[in-house]
Amino acid sequence: MQRKQIQRREINSMAVWGAIFFGVLLWSAIMPKDRFTWVLEVIPAVIGLVILAVSYRSFRLTPLLYGLILIHCIILMVGGHYTYAEVPLFDRLAEWWGSDRNAYDKLGHFAQGFVPAIIAREIFIRKQVISGAAWRNVMIICVCLAFSAFYELLEWWVALATGEGADAFLGTQGYEWDTQSDMGFALLGAVVSLLLLSPWHDRQLSAIEQ
Repeated sequence: MQRKQIQRREINSMAVWGAIFFGVLLWSAIMPKDRFTWVLEVIPAVIGLVILAVSYRSFRLTPLLYGLILIHCIILMVGGHYTYAEVPLFDRLAEWWGSDRNAYDKLGHFAQGFVPAIIAREIFIRKQVISGAAWRNVMIICVCLAFSAFYELLEWWVALATGEGADAFLGTQGYEWDTQSDMGFALLGAVVSLLLLSPWHDRQLSAIEQ
């Protein structure tokens, strides 16, 4: 009886997860600022959805990680709808801060470290890749930086292939150190994630092992 209740809760949770994901995806697809940019930004979220669906039975993740992945997907879809340089809320924040730069892309790159850190942590722990906590954290940060660097290379390849059409996707807004600062924010996100979420994540991992 208890097992059925747990399964029912899991089904309900995933139904809510899917409803939020597809609801935001549909909203983002309606009259986006730039259709090409929308496709580029939303593709990673859709790929992530496919991976989660395929691996759901064989490698079910912790609720914390599913929630983080959903938040990251929403960040991508909002950025795709408005482009990262023109998200209205961050335009207002820029005015309050006396800045002429929309910082939504920095939120995106912070999440690019914050969420993958827990993804890597869950895989490393459950697959027993690295036993020591200190070396595991070092490797998690390295993975996040590698992922961030790969994404910057991907942006560069898209820019070379499409020319000016990729300007909104790059979102540099004229900042010459944009690539380096993007990776810096990803690094910061990974470190903050490990510091804040590791105890919570450990409790959920223990529940899975039971």
